Amino acid sequence: MTSSALQNRTLLLLLAAVTVAFAAILWPFNGAVFWGVVLAILFAPLHRKLLRRMPRRRNLAAFVTLCVCLLIVILPMALIGVSLAQEASVAYERMRSGQLNYGAYLQQVLAALPAWLLALLDRFHLTSVAELQARLASVGAQASQFLATKALDVGQNTLQFIVSFGVMLYLLFFLLRDGVQLATRVRDAIPMDDQHKRQLARKFITVTRATVKGNIAVAAAQGALGGLIFWVLDIQGPVMWGVLMAFLSLLPAVGASLIWGPVAIYFLATGATWQAITLTAYGICVIGLVDNLLRPVLVGKDTKMPDYVVLISTLGGMALFGLTGFVIGPVIAALFMATWDLFAPPPAPPPAE
Repeated sequence: MTSSALQNRTLLLLLAAVTVAFAAILWPFNGAVFWGVVLAILFAPLHRKLLRRMPRRRNLAAFVTLCVCLLIVILPMALIGVSLAQEASVAYERMRSGQLNYGAYLQQVLAALPAWLLALLDRFHLTSVAELQARLASVGAQASQFLATKALDVGQNTLQFIVSFGVMLYLLFFLLRDGVQLATRVRDAIPMDDQHKRQLARKFITVTRATVKGNIAVAAAQGALGGLIFWVLDIQGPVMWGVLMAFLSLLPAVGASLIWGPVAIYFLATGATWQAITLTAYGICVIGLVDNLLRPVLVGKDTKMPDYVVLISTLGGMALFGLTGFVIGPVIAALFMATWDLFAPPPAPPPAE
């Protein structure tokens, strides 16, 4: 082996080792780094507009962009989180005091069911109120233990959350200010054709923006509409249920219906017919159509991926990476398709007759 080849291999080995070590150092703050990068990509157009107005004041342009991000993204999320915590605390206290008895609600639903449906449910041992109450009590105990554990974790990890939040804001400022130069250096270091690198970078940025904006827009719309109808129907905790519908809307097609569907069934079983009809019609025609209309336009149109690929990659990403997977999954799917297009370009369309 020549001295030059040995030096190149040693350099590559050293490069891989220090890269893995650096990634391990950043891993405790992976969420902060990830969302710092995502927010920098989302707010880069605004930063460029500000920079054109103040070309010699890069720090001020980045700081103003950071303030806008805090105002329109982080502050509303914090206010919603406070309202959610208050309503969840009230609901939990009502459950502990017995004012909120799901067993009684279930008994009302079973009493209103037709005989043939009761017989069908009886085959699966689902009509015994005592048995179902025992199951609900078991589930409630497990849920209470889970919530208590999470509350203890939040209390213990408050300092870690504050540190991660500070790291995200600090990183976001410098990514806004120096992100273009950093991206250029990374792109230049990758041993690929320049055209291929530009195509992959463009795909990554486009899919990240479309996925975050599209999914957040759909979640916000469905959560707001669901909370509104719960408030109109005088259902306690509309903010809490709206936030739950917003989170579940990340599961396309059926997400929000997992909340309003059982409530509509309860209304129907207890004789509140107009509330049941109103909630069902609103859920199908308003909340449901938001997902069917907005998601393909905001996500599929910009990413240029089939709807089934967006759905599967979103579900798979959330299964592997948790909540952040709704961004990571489609991005990986888009890069997968773009890379294979570079390796094996799609056939040209047939000539028009």
